[in-house]
This record gives sequence, structure tokens and C-alpha cells, in this order.
Amino acid sequence: MMRQYELVERVRRYNPNTDEALLDRAYVYAMRAHGTQKRASGDPYFSHPLEVAAILTDLKLDDATIVAALLHDTIEDTDATREEIDRLFSPQIGALVEGLTKIKKLDLVSKQAKQAENLRKLLLAIADDVRVLLVKLADRLHNMRTLKWVPEEKRSRVAQETLDIYAPLAGRMGMHDMREELEDLSFRQLSSEAYESIIGRLQALKENNGELVSSIERELSDAIAQKNIVAVVKGREKRPYSIWRKMEQKSVAFEQLSDIYGFRILVERLEDCYAALGVVHTKWPLVPGRFKDYISTPKQNDYRSLHTTVVGPGRQRVELQIRTREMHEIAEYGIAAHALYKDKEGRGDLLTRDSNAYAWLRRTIELLAEGSSPEEFLEHTKLELFHDQVFCFTPKGRLIILPRRATPIDFAYAVHTGVGDRAVGAKVNGKVSPLVSELQNGDEVEIITAEAQTPPAAWESIVVTGKARAAIRRATRAAVRAQYAGLGRKIVERAVARAGKVFSEEKLASALNRLARGTLEDVYAAVGRGEMRSDDVVKAIHPEWSGLAELAAPKGEGWFELEQGQSLKFKIPGIESDPDPKTAIPIRGINRELPVRFAPNGGAVPGDRIVGILTPGEGITVYPIQSPALQDFEEEPERWLDVRWDVDDDDPQRFPVQIVVVATNEPGSLAQVAQVIGERDGNIDNLRMSSRSADFTRMVIDVGVYDLRHLNGIITDLRARAVVSSVQRVNG
Repeated sequence: MMRQYELVERVRRYNPNTDEALLDRAYVYAMRAHGTQKRASGDPYFSHPLEVAAILTDLKLDDATIVAALLHDTIEDTDATREEIDRLFSPQIGALVEGLTKIKKLDLVSKQAKQAENLRKLLLAIADDVRVLLVKLADRLHNMRTLKWVPEEKRSRVAQETLDIYAPLAGRMGMHDMREELEDLSFRQLSSEAYESIIGRLQALKENNGELVSSIERELSDAIAQKNIVAVVKGREKRPYSIWRKMEQKSVAFEQLSDIYGFRILVERLEDCYAALGVVHTKWPLVPGRFKDYISTPKQNDYRSLHTTVVGPGRQRVELQIRTREMHEIAEYGIAAHALYKDKEGRGDLLTRDSNAYAWLRRTIELLAEGSSPEEFLEHTKLELFHDQVFCFTPKGRLIILPRRATPIDFAYAVHTGVGDRAVGAKVNGKVSPLVSELQNGDEVEIITAEAQTPPAAWESIVVTGKARAAIRRATRAAVRAQYAGLGRKIVERAVARAGKVFSEEKLASALNRLARGTLEDVYAAVGRGEMRSDDVVKAIHPEWSGLAELAAPKGEGWFELEQGQSLKFKIPGIESDPDPKTAIPIRGINRELPVRFAPNGGAVPGDRIVGILTPGEGITVYPIQSPALQDFEEEPERWLDVRWDVDDDDPQRFPVQIVVVATNEPGSLAQVAQVIGERDGNIDNLRMSSRSADFTRMVIDVGVYDLRHLNGIITDLRARAVVSSVQRVNG
């Protein structure tokens, strides 16, 4: 176990101004607090926080973080309190320890809803100080290194949590070495056979290739040195999990992988990166499509490097990373490489303002306030954690970083939520492109917008970024709520008018408490969705009113002829024989103003006497008065709405109707039927055919027509055709 002076010496190597007394005090306090506690391995428990602190010294972190690592289990597992730690060390260190205590209680591999909520809490715990995350990652790394001592039933659960949450978080923070070790340790536990298989094959490959890595290192070093470039070349084989993931993604065998080895070229200056690249590309052929410049366009976690693949010595495919030592430090330590030291208490600005990794973390945390459900937040966060990136530009040159397979819709929402909500088209590299097209690296994207546009709900299944998906859901919910609120207002207004009262929003506002709603829009939306009865609203506004009993009573009975000459008799509750323009809800067709749809079988057209049936959560379904389907709602008078046509003559639109045509079974009969409908300016939306006999064919046709007169004209012309035996309208 590391001694007290050894820990201090590790910190002093990179921070000569370290507060030795603070570190000594924390060491002694933690050792005494944990006392005789033991780990599952039998080692003293204090060895664990000490190893966590040692990992953080490798990341060159400040005194406060090292102290928090030593104390991170004291509040949870000993008699120590937050107040005591504040007093003995500092409130800043106390806050770090308390944040770590909260994280320790979280279960991140529970069922989805709970997992999502716990992931929220994890990110909120690191919102104020990202050092909480750095200590937690070091804590998880040491726990994974000693996982063999954990009970069998718990190991896979811890490994899965590490692979799903902590390894991707380390990657997003730019801490690639830690991410790779966490992935390998998890992979070894979760897929031990695959892990051992890859290890065995790597060992066999190393024996077969002999000195291949060292010979490539020498040849690269010599070629670069000849151009007077100071550089260090290091080769290594890829990690087992990285190899397995590539095999899975590309569905290839181990023997088919040509990039098992990777080489890193470290130079002194930025310009040396490109000079070394020129040497490599001059000496060995480039593999097309494998060059990436992450120096001019860094990754979101601040990673900068040149990537290329060449066919090197011995016709061996060689992956190369070229970067400066400063870039290498950020690539290795990520967000921890931004640590600064300003005073003895370690109160430093841990992160520079231009840290993209921290900016990503802040944006993710901001989404906590926007997500409407834990599941949506989990979906967004995992999307952000796992996707690779593509770099695109606005016409003004602003860089937009998106996941692979992103679309112009994702791009629009990345620019601004308002741009995404109003997007109607896109130009990619100056050419009009579909909003669903996949963007490529270097694309210049211009989004075309329209003020009246709202995003279609179908976009949600197209986009790949969590931000776009969340914004589309919000906009869709807002649009649907506005529809229901508009419908509900009309229902309330007409219910009040039918009761012989005067509608007043002031009176309704004063009745909100009686209706258990916070706003007028809440009331309207509840009525529009069918969650609240309109007569309850009238009674809340006018308590003296006796109710709608007389209005809900049957207003008439009707006999309606069916297709085969049968008749049907049913009551029409609360519906007048002629709709009153003041109380009937106007119907203009399917639009965004009201949640309206038409009877699924038969439809309705202007000229029909119509009624509306309110379905909770779905809006109004419009039926022609002669529809036999209305008898299904005879015992639910509260769902019947008086509606009327309000057709705009300046903006004609077609309405759905269904007809049944029985025609002779001969060549050309379908063509004649379609010709009649087309010549009459009808539109066939759907057609189903079946043969009743060898001589006749039955066609069920969904037609779009302007009104009842238009429909009757089509039916008359069809009946005039010799091939047509009969035509009837379906009144579903």
C-alpha cells in the first residue's frame, strides 16, 4: 500500500506548489475513518481510495481532487459527516465528496425508466464541478481492476454499467486511455471467451510477425529524420475490445483485419505535423478515404490529430496518428489536461473556457430541463455518447459537428431550435437536397425556412441527434396541444351558447380552481382531448345552471336506407335537425387548426348532414348522419358534437368518400372506371378488387371529391357506362 510520503511525492512531481499538509491531513483522516474495514479481496479498505488518488496523480490533477479521492467513501461508509469535512478541509472539498456520495448510490443498469432518472442524477451531480466525474471515473477504474474479488452475480452488472455509461463518458471527456482500459476490463468480464480468443490470436500474430512493429518504427523514424523533423515514433497493437468491435461492425473475421497495428508520430510543432504527413505520403501509398484532419476540425472533446493509413513496409497496412506533444497530452488526459493551479487550496479554474468536452457536458445537462420523460433523456444521452462524428459548415463557415448518418434536419436543429422547427428544405453544397439525405464530411449546408412551418412528427424517426429528436417531440406535442385547445375552446363556447348563457373567459378563469386546472389552455385542451366534459365546464362557470340533461335528450329519430335495402333506426342525441352556425363547430377538412379526421369507412363530404364524435386523445371523427356506425355511440351522448361545413370556396379541397362499383369482368373495365373518375376531377386514393363470380368484379374505391354534387356527378357518369352494373356509396 502506498505510503503517505509517496503520495505527496507523486503530486509534487507535477505540482511543486502542492499543499503537503493538506494531503497529509486527508491521508491520516481517511485511514483512521476506514479503520479496520476490509475490501472483498481482504485488503484494508483504505487501499482503495489511496489507489484512486494514485490514478488521479497520473492525470496530474489538483490538490482538492486528490483529497476528494482519499475521502470519497468516508461519508457513505464511515461516521464522517459533510459538516466535519467542510470544517477540517474546506466546503469545496466537502461538496466534491458529497457529490461522489450521491453518485455511489445510483443504479445505472436498472430498468430503463429508473436507469434514465439515475443518469440524470449522475450528470446533475457533476454539473457544478466536473472533478466529481474525474474522481468517479478513477474510482470505477480501480473497481474494474479488482473486479475478480466481487461476487460473481454482481460482476456482469458492474461491467455492463461501465461499458454503457462510464467508458463512453471517459471518451467524451477525451480520456482515451482510461476509456480503452475500462472497455477492455468490461469486455473481459462480459465476453470472456471472445476476449481470450482475441488475446490468443494477437499473441500468435506477434510471434509470426517477429520484429515487424520495431522495424516499421525504425523505418518511419529514419524517413522523418531525413527531413530534419524531430519526432518520436511509437507502435502498438490495438486493444482487444477495439478489435472485437470492428469485427462486429464490419462482420469480418480476425484474419481479415488489416489494421491491427497503429503507430503514433509525436512532433514538436504544429507545422511539423503536416511536414511529417508529407513525408509519409511521399514514401508510402495512401489508402483512399482513410485520411482525416482533426487538427483543423477538432472533435467535440478537443481531440486533435492527423489520421492516415498507408501501405507501408512489407505491404503491411499501417494506421498513423500524427500530433504534437501538447495534442498528445490532451488526447491522453482529455478534460483533465486543462487543470490549472492558482493557490495552495487547489482552487483553480479546472477547465479552460475553450474546452469543448466541458461544453458538451454542459449542453447535455441543460437538456435535463427540456426532456419530458426520463426515457427521452436516456435516449438522447446515449445517442450523444455513442455516435461518431461528421463535420459540416454553414454558408458563413461556422463548423457544425454532428453524428454519423445525420441529416439536414439534424443540422438545422444544431444551428438553432427555431431554425429546425421552421425548416422546409436544404441546399447541400449549393444544390437542393432532400431533408432526409445523409450528410458527409465537409458538406456546406444551407437551411431554407418558412415561418408557418411546424416539424412533422415523422421527422422523429429520421433524425439521429438527441437534440433534434427532443425538439421535434416538443414541437409536435405543442402543435397537438394547440389543436386540442382550439377544439376545446370551440366546444366550450358552443356548450355555453346551447345552455343559453354568455361565454366569458374572465368567468372561466375564476372557475379554474373548481376545474382543477392551472390555465385556460389547460381547460380547453382537456375538453378537446375528451378528458373533461363540456357541461362540467358550463356548470363551473354558471353554478346556477341545472345541467345539459335536456340538451342530451334525443332530438330526433331517423330511418336510413342501407346498401341492401335494409333500414336502420337510431337516436341522434343532442343534435338539431339543422345545425346552428352559432353553436355548431365549423369543419373545413383535415387541417392543423383542429384535430379532425373522417369516418374510416365511407368518409363525409360537404353537402352531407354531419355529426362529430369526440374520441379521447384523438379529436373529432366526422360521420355523415346516415352512417350506421353512429349507433355504436347511441349510449354516449356526451361524445356527440354538433358540427357544420365551413368550406372555403377560394381554397377548394377534396374530402374522402368510398364507393362500391360492380363491373363486368372483362379487359378494360377498370380503365373505364378510372377514366370516368379522372375526367370528373376525382382522385383515387385507394382501390381494392374482388370477384363475386366469373362474370363480375367488385371494386371498393376510396375517392377524393369536392362535395356531394361532385360525388353524385361521378356516380351518374359511372352508371352510364355499359361495363358498370351498379354503383353505391358506402355509408360507414
